[in-house]
Amino acid sequence: MRNGAKTGLITGVAVAVLAAGGYGAYSLVGGSDDKDAPAAKKARTVVAEPPSAEQAAAGTKDFLDAWAAGDLAKAASLTDDPAGATTALTAFRDQVKPSGLTLAPAGPATPAAFAAATGSPSAAPKPPATASAAPTPGATDSPSATAPAAPTGVLMGFKARAEFEGTNRVWDYSGFLSVVKMSDNTPAVHWAPSVIHPHLAPGETIGVQPLPPIAGNVVDRNNKPLTGASITPLLPTLQAKVAKLLADQNKDQSDNGTGVVITNAADQNSVPDRLFTIVDPKPPKPFKLTIDNTLQAAAEKAMTDLGGKKGSIVAIEPSTGQVLAFANAPVTGLNRAFQGQLAPGSTLKILTSTALLEAGVNPDTPVACPTLSSNPKKIPNSFPDAYPNNTLQQDFMISCNTAFIDQGLTSLKPGALTTTAKDVYGIGLNWQTGLPSFDAVVPDAGTNKDEQAMQSIGQGKVQMNPLAIASITATVQSGSFKQPILVAELPQQKAPRDLGPDVAGKLRQMMAATAVGGTAKDVMAGISDNAGAKTGSAEATGIATTNSWFTAYRGNLAVASEVEGGGHGVDAAGPAVASIIKAAGNR
Repeated sequence: MRNGAKTGLITGVAVAVLAAGGYGAYSLVGGSDDKDAPAAKKARTVVAEPPSAEQAAAGTKDFLDAWAAGDLAKAASLTDDPAGATTALTAFRDQVKPSGLTLAPAGPATPAAFAAATGSPSAAPKPPATASAAPTPGATDSPSATAPAAPTGVLMGFKARAEFEGTNRVWDYSGFLSVVKMSDNTPAVHWAPSVIHPHLAPGETIGVQPLPPIAGNVVDRNNKPLTGASITPLLPTLQAKVAKLLADQNKDQSDNGTGVVITNAADQNSVPDRLFTIVDPKPPKPFKLTIDNTLQAAAEKAMTDLGGKKGSIVAIEPSTGQVLAFANAPVTGLNRAFQGQLAPGSTLKILTSTALLEAGVNPDTPVACPTLSSNPKKIPNSFPDAYPNNTLQQDFMISCNTAFIDQGLTSLKPGALTTTAKDVYGIGLNWQTGLPSFDAVVPDAGTNKDEQAMQSIGQGKVQMNPLAIASITATVQSGSFKQPILVAELPQQKAPRDLGPDVAGKLRQMMAATAVGGTAKDVMAGISDNAGAKTGSAEATGIATTNSWFTAYRGNLAVASEVEGGGHGVDAAGPAVASIIKAAGNR
């Protein structure tokens, strides 16, 4: 798999074969409980002393000759873990199914060569994870403070050539193995999955599988060549994940080829590693995304205009859930638009308002805005004045923390925000957008009033990203949750229930009032028709200035953005969102 470092063989110039789980004395000869039986042959164990160069060469040749000849029992007996080697070598024979296999020693190898072959920045071993990669149970003792010195092996290279029925193509690759010395002064191959192939890691499987056509030119929703610096580095992952997600839908296999592939069924975010193509798939078709190039360009510019600050932005089509644009600053590294784990601040008051409205509070219900909240750890507002005669809508417009905290503690049952987040907004339903994404979290605060208070204003243990906040805003605009997707054909999770028309209408009323006359009015000036917005700022550990958040909808478009250390919502995230809305025009 190519989503992480592949290791398992070497460290340093003198190759230490100590696995992370400990490398004790492997007993390669069984004993007997029968007192009358002949004395058991002394157990054959691995010793700390490395084999000589001649022993390493002989051990490598004997093992490769037996493997190539199909004598897997003999090949396995020439390793330090015969049972594990037998399982893995048999799986290679049965799942890769080469019609011919040629294996030739290539002499001593260097750690750098092995690291390059694995795609790993280092070659430090990792703990074995499966029977095919690890010593069999009982074959080794647990490490202890008195464990003997780690055995040292000699790293050797070899050349592998596999042939397949029905084609004249041959698969050539460079292999590596480490040879250790046994207590009977004979060499043995130290068993690791990477002996089969350098890319193979513990827990992974290698075999011949169908190869669907790799998508051709990537195009946007309007069939124009895709552009976008934030998207381009993620395309290989996106294409592989989409192919996996759509595999069950694509029953027609006629376009598929076949090839040798490494997979990891336990890791849903892993990308299959295509090692060799036996039969080519048919010519690819264009890979069409839901992205709109015009909005994508605006999103990229909005992030560039942050002047070096970190941030991200997402635009969604509420009627479909299709992602129209996303961008990150910086463009490399974490896709924070989808994978960020940040407190969203007052943008989460959309969720709190939903729960309050469903509990019977209305936009015109009097909800005082005091200077400090009523929970034990008093929380202030971002402004000094109190507004004792406010309504819920007015509190939403000025983003009054204390009003939402106090009314939440009065009107909401414990866990109400968690339930509403999941049931109405699809939070925590394991979204499959096409890219790895962090499922937003609104944990149950139980009866802890301080935790309840923090959650109601988007702080505490609440974690979101622009994808999640844009989706919440899109749900308000459309009235029902549509799971965000990057390819139109992807399956979408369904929320347990829709946002009721009465509550949806009241939320849109409150967000519209905020866009016209509340904290968002300056940013939304000139684009407030058929629109709504909510500002937010969030405190974060280690950051002196609050993170800036802003979300808005206009027509069939919902956008959310965050800027690390950007200050108030209107200071940094707001202009970014507004630029996308302006670029979209009247949708």
